[in-house]
Amino acid sequence: MIEGVPLWAVVIDYILGVVMWTLVGRFGMSLFLPENSNFFFMRFFVQSTDPLIRLFKPITPGFLIAPIVPLYVAWFFYMTRFYLMPWLLGYSVMGMLSFPLEGEIAQGIASLARLLGN
Repeated sequence: MIEGVPLWAVVIDYILGVVMWTLVGRFGMSLFLPENSNFFFMRFFVQSTDPLIRLFKPITPGFLIAPIVPLYVAWFFYMTRFYLMPWLLGYSVMGMLSFPLEGEIAQGIASLARLLGN
């Protein structure tokens, strides 16, 4: 899946992907728990994403409710991964599951499904 893609691009995509999914995770957890919860996953999501949310505050619309802000910031990371990274690599289009991080996860899930199916 990642053959022919420079290592620097894969590393950058993995970092951007982890940040993006952490922001999405914070949004998901905020549906069930308050931000000041003592649950360790929620504390991790809040502590690891608060600096990014503060960084993006100048361009975050004021009408967004607080639980949606992590999704708004995650959207920037998604757009960077979907449009900027292919452009930097010289690709005109990237298809579904073209992100190395998600592609590796999808291959792992498919391998696990094959193992469980036998």
